[in-house]
Order: sequence, then C-alpha cells, then structure tokens
Amino acid sequence: MSEPIFQIDKHQARLAFEKSAAAYDEAAVLQREVATRMLERLDYIRHQPTRILDVGAGTGFCSQHLARRYAGAEIHVLDFAYNMLLQAKAHAGWWQRFRHRYRFIGGDAEQLPLADGSMDMLVSSLAIQWCNDLDKVFAEFRRVLAPGGMLMFTTFGPDTLKELRASWAKVDGEVHVNHFFDMHDVGDALLRHGFAEPVMDTEYLTMTYRDALTLMKELKQIGAHNVTQGRSRHLTGKSQLKKVLAAYEQFRRDGVLPASYEIVYGHAWAPSQTVSIPLSQLQR
Repeated sequence: MSEPIFQIDKHQARLAFEKSAAAYDEAAVLQREVATRMLERLDYIRHQPTRILDVGAGTGFCSQHLARRYAGAEIHVLDFAYNMLLQAKAHAGWWQRFRHRYRFIGGDAEQLPLADGSMDMLVSSLAIQWCNDLDKVFAEFRRVLAPGGMLMFTTFGPDTLKELRASWAKVDGEVHVNHFFDMHDVGDALLRHGFAEPVMDTEYLTMTYRDALTLMKELKQIGAHNVTQGRSRHLTGKSQLKKVLAAYEQFRRDGVLPASYEIVYGHAWAPSQTVSIPLSQLQR
C-alpha cells in the first residue's frame, strides 16, 4: 500500500475520467501505444479464452482488439467511470452488441463485482496505477480468474514523469505528480497471491513537447492529472506555474522537452486446479 500522501483519491480520479471521456481518444497517444505493445505479446501465448475481462477499459481500445482476436469470446468491459463505459459501448459497434458479445460493468479493480473463477483471461492496461493497494488488486484478479486463466497487464513505474516531478520539486515541497509502483513490488504482489509463472519487464518511452504547458494540458485532457491525497488544495498561481515551466527548461534537448514514461509489463497464470490425494490412499 502506498503512503497516505500518495494515496489516490478515488472520487476525484473518477470525476477526472468522467470529464475527460469524450476527448480522451484525441490525446491518448501513449496509452494506445502501450496497449498495442502489450497486446502484441499475445501472439506468442497459446490461450483460447471464452470469457475475457478488460479492467480499467477506458474507451475500449483493448476490448475491441480482444473481440477481434478471440472471435468466440465474451468481452467484459469494466471501468469505474460511467462516461468511459459509454464511449466503449459506442465503439463496440451495433452488430457486436446485437450478438451480446459485450458486457459493460461499472466497478473498481480493488473490488471487482464478479463471481469467483468467472474469467479465463484478465487484461488491464495502465489502470493499476489508479489503485492504492496492490494486494487488493491482485487478490481480486486471482479470485475472478478460473484455474489456468491468464493475467496480462501494464502499469507505470516510478520514473514516469520524472522531469515534471523534478521541476515541481524546485518550486515547492508538495505532491504534484502521482506515485507509481516499482516493478519488483508488483512482482512480489503477484507471488503473494498465488500467481504462477509471473514474467515482468520494463521499457522506457519518451514523449516530446514544444513546452511543458502542453504536456500538463494533455494530462488533464485524458484525466491523468494529480489526484493524490497529498495534492495541493489551492489553485496554482501564475507566478508558481511560471517557475515550474522555467524549471522544466533544463531538460530541453534538440528544441523539444521530453516526458519520460517507465512502462511495466507483466503476465502470469492462475494455477490449474490440482487434486489432493490423502496420504492414506498412497500407502495402500
């Protein structure tokens, strides 16, 4: 569990995504790229699920891909923001909805409104960072996966937006950038909750901007601005913002400003059901 000041204010996070849903796809370039790279890994995995859950589905980018890849599967689309689900439903298309392939579910990753062992695959791209307790998340993921079910996910690592964090640190000591889990902590949580054959790795992606204000506006447009409990509760003044923008200039290279993202990839399996044989039977 993250420190209190870094805890996500779930109410504010939900409101942010409700407001950003209509314009989300326009700015979510990085989110689509990460999801695409994650989904490409399915090319190397033999698994034929009939019930798939997309946790933190947003506007449904992963859900649509999964529906095409696994033609006979039911796609369960879950998000905690109602307006995101409306966008995902619109993108699903009338024919697929007519065939009843999709189920749209309002819910939180830390308390999934689904039955035990009800899913053959669980996919989640860039949603875990909006949760506060990794143990709750992976306990829920493990609970809803059927024996032999597969988990595949991405999340952000601690080096994400390091330039923005460093620039704010030069202005004041308050929390202005969300906290992100370390890859090793994520892997340890998988093991604690009984996942088998976990595979973890990271890569770094860099987005570039003409100025830091454009980055900040983009983060707000996709609902990914600071919603930690320790965030400042007063409006950022023009003088303070000017100092942050000036501090960010130290990172300018070749005429542009970088924004770094550490991407954590993971996949694991729910163990296949085993049969326990009493010792007395083995000794006969």
